[in-house]
Amino acid sequence: MRAVIQRVSSASVKINGILKDEIKLGLLILLGIEENDNQEDIEWLVSKILNMRLFADQDNKMNLDLTDIGGELMVVSQFTLYASTKKGNRPSFVKSARPDIAEKIYRDFIKAIEKRHGKIHTGTFGAMMDVSLINSGPVTILIDSKNRE
Repeated sequence: MRAVIQRVSSASVKINGILKDEIKLGLLILLGIEENDNQEDIEWLVSKILNMRLFADQDNKMNLDLTDIGGELMVVSQFTLYASTKKGNRPSFVKSARPDIAEKIYRDFIKAIEKRHGKIHTGTFGAMMDVSLINSGPVTILIDSKNRE
């Protein structure tokens, strides 16, 4: 699994011009899933995200996590995180999980986060979405569950 984590002042998802969901201060997670991702990847990534200290403390150092600040969380599926650009100018997505596999893992990821953090906000799996955000900092972190060392 790959996640692009962005610290945001706000973020929203629209589908066909209609607001689907939005958050204020928190994290926007763009989540890519490959075919061999499993429950171990989910649990590792959820733990990593929820414990990551990306918010400023009173000394303006990134020492606080999402729970410490009472922040919100939005997860949006994004198969393009597994794009291969080695050949030609058109990206290949052969490493991205097929939609039937990816959707189940995406839903399991959401359930795992909800179990530990409470309600989260989402896009719609497989939909064409307009994602808006105000990246605070900017702070953007890339995490891959296959690169844990």
